[in-house]
Amino acid sequence: MKIIKHIRANWLLIVIAAYLLLTSCATNPVTGKRQFVLISERQEIQMGLEYDSQIVSVFGEYENEPLLAFIEEKGTEMGKISHRPDLKYHFRILDTPVVNAFAVPGGYIYFTRGILSHFNNEAELIGVLGHEMGHITARHSVSRQARQQLAQVLLIGGMIAFEEFREYGAYAMAGMQLLFLKYSRDDERESDALGVEYASKIGYDGEKFAEFFALLESMEMASEQAGIPTLLSTHPNPGDRYNTVTTMARQWKDSLDQTHWKVNRNSYLEMINGMVYGEDPRQGYVDGGKFYHPEEEVFFSFPANWTLENSPLQVTISPDGGEALMIFTFSEGPTLKEAARNTLKRLNLDVVEGSEKSVNGLPVFVARSRQVSRNQQTGEEQTISVLSYFYDNQGTYYEFHGLSLQQHFDSFLPRFDESMNTFARLTDREKIDVFPRRIRIREVANDGTLVEALRNFGIREGELQDFALLNNMSLNDRIEAGDLIKIVVDGTP
Repeated sequence: MKIIKHIRANWLLIVIAAYLLLTSCATNPVTGKRQFVLISERQEIQMGLEYDSQIVSVFGEYENEPLLAFIEEKGTEMGKISHRPDLKYHFRILDTPVVNAFAVPGGYIYFTRGILSHFNNEAELIGVLGHEMGHITARHSVSRQARQQLAQVLLIGGMIAFEEFREYGAYAMAGMQLLFLKYSRDDERESDALGVEYASKIGYDGEKFAEFFALLESMEMASEQAGIPTLLSTHPNPGDRYNTVTTMARQWKDSLDQTHWKVNRNSYLEMINGMVYGEDPRQGYVDGGKFYHPEEEVFFSFPANWTLENSPLQVTISPDGGEALMIFTFSEGPTLKEAARNTLKRLNLDVVEGSEKSVNGLPVFVARSRQVSRNQQTGEEQTISVLSYFYDNQGTYYEFHGLSLQQHFDSFLPRFDESMNTFARLTDREKIDVFPRRIRIREVANDGTLVEALRNFGIREGELQDFALLNNMSLNDRIEAGDLIKIVVDGTP
């Protein structure tokens, strides 16, 4: 849970069913053919604005001003030579280690720091940027929405479908997949072609874009690379894409009056020097059945064998069966009681009882409440019971909720209560002083192989193959004195 306070995301994705009554045809900017779409460009831009606020709330933005400025500069340049030159494009770096890039309607393009850490030159980034812009210029998103109704309410814990708790969605990834992971293979191939075209037209070597697919194929085979199967779930085979994109890149080189094609490895590596790699423990981490938040200096325990998901807005914890959910997040209000009252009123909960107590030296307000709702799947009325703890940690307020259907609530109540009574200030410096691993760029001193260079930088044997993958190289590849390579170092303040 990152330190994003006073933000409340509306987890209900934009319901566009009303647009189904307004279907129309338009000319596709890329193909010039008539295309069945539901929304105008003005509506598309508004949709993108709504999606953007949700996406940033879910993932958070990663701060790297030089890199973001570079992406904005090149993205703006690319937009002007694209098939939609009058559209204003927006670019974000998301603070997640998942390896992905995606676009949403209205000109919004996102790179995760996970994918940025795996690029090895500007040309790879520019190729992916062009690919994502291609999804926008070809209006792939709005075309898909003409064939399906995008109206999804996130489920609490993946099981309980009650609109009253829509603010409590668990990381929102299921809904986000509808936005940027479900293009058809034809859409992906068209965007590959547009990515090569756009990158080539602003002077970048499209063959380097093709080489990135070779890296993706290697990462797909490496089971420890979390997030890669998601990236490739609906994409064409990366090996096939490598061959196709290489051919297209060479055709563009032959057709354009240009002799020098930009790659710019060193300048790119310098921009990602120091980037956080992997999970960032400063935003919260789990150790020994406890969740620690070093920035807030608080911690709590949670039940064994329950799954914890940490997002910028909240921490969610659930058992395998999904019959219950615990949510920890910030609370808002001028006083502790007002914060509790505001939350319970906003969620339209009927308070059964409330009391004050102290937990590990902190003032706490405890509430038992319930909500009678209609199950959207069966139509039956069911009651959700909720236990809520509101904490005052020196003027910063937190809330911790445990909820389940009423018939299961008594069986989960002891685990809710036990966890909530472990919340406390974190004073252990060993738990507070934890820092993320970071990418560091090193200059090779001598001619030799990559494995020799990595060993010279003190890389452990068990990590050699991982670092070769990070550099999109083989361990036996030859490198020269003065070359730059990426390594990852343990976190420091």
